Amino acid sequence: MSNRSKVAFIGTGGTISSLGTDSLDILNYTATGLRLTADAILDRVPEARTVADVVAVPFRAVASPAIGFSEWRDLVWLCERLTCEHPDLAGIVIGHGTATLEETAYALSLTLTVACPVVLVGAQRPISALSSDAGLNLVAALRTAAAPASHSRGVLVVLNDEIQAARDVTKTSVARLQTFRTLDFGALGQIDGAAVHYYRRSERRHAPGTPFDIRDRSTLPRVDVSYAHADADGTAVRAFVAAGARGIVSAGLAPGMTPPAEADALEDAVSAGVIVVQSTRAGSGVVPLTTRLAERGILSADNLTPQKARILLALALTTTRDPAAIAEIFATY
Repeated sequence: MSNRSKVAFIGTGGTISSLGTDSLDILNYTATGLRLTADAILDRVPEARTVADVVAVPFRAVASPAIGFSEWRDLVWLCERLTCEHPDLAGIVIGHGTATLEETAYALSLTLTVACPVVLVGAQRPISALSSDAGLNLVAALRTAAAPASHSRGVLVVLNDEIQAARDVTKTSVARLQTFRTLDFGALGQIDGAAVHYYRRSERRHAPGTPFDIRDRSTLPRVDVSYAHADADGTAVRAFVAAGARGIVSAGLAPGMTPPAEADALEDAVSAGVIVVQSTRAGSGVVPLTTRLAERGILSADNLTPQKARILLALALTTTRDPAAIAEIFATY
């Protein structure tokens, strides 16, 4: 009997599963439409089965721009089923495209019902490429999911030998291998060979045990992101309200401001019953709840990026429409 830990590997597609036209195709590989299943990825990376007893789990094989709420919900169910079918499961690894990896990771960190470590992993170069990072990233993710020290840390993201918190990490570069960064706080830890080292812990609450249960939902409340820029006149905000948005996240100018016409449109949205949360396009830093924002009825996103503030606001709206309660949710998660 193997003494290796049992880890499930769910493949959702993305670069980590993709096959280009040849080994030098590191940019146009999505044009082939060829993506490997979880089983096929493990066959391509035989070293993965030497670090854990890996259970390959079929899911979908798509580019990550196609992943959203329905996949998040199905992954919550799938992770729950896996832990029931495999009581000895040490952890779960989810292969994912990097374009929306941080959004899936954060959504799962707020909605999962399982207590075992869940690690999202991707790659910047397709698995077929010369010097692909897919194989070593997968091995590192499996080691992280199996490590006892990974328990109770929320959903983790592993690429480039670094362990990041789902809430805090963001993709910062189109093609560089060190693209996933936690700009305000730094990585939680690192993987050095077989050793998984942690150096800090995220303080914000995470699943399991959150009030956000999406398992039986068909959709989330509509929340849109309005990107601020010089001369923004509120056209996008008004269009979102007309489309039925129940929430709007403003990706404002740092430190959390918008041009006057945009600010007026956001205030009108609040008057119409839409919850508005102010984030910033800067990518890091806390948006202060200034007198100006408070007077307009606009909430602070804390230090969440606009794309993650959108997820939290949508989930918050499944539990309450009270602005004070939603403000408390942003201070908690």
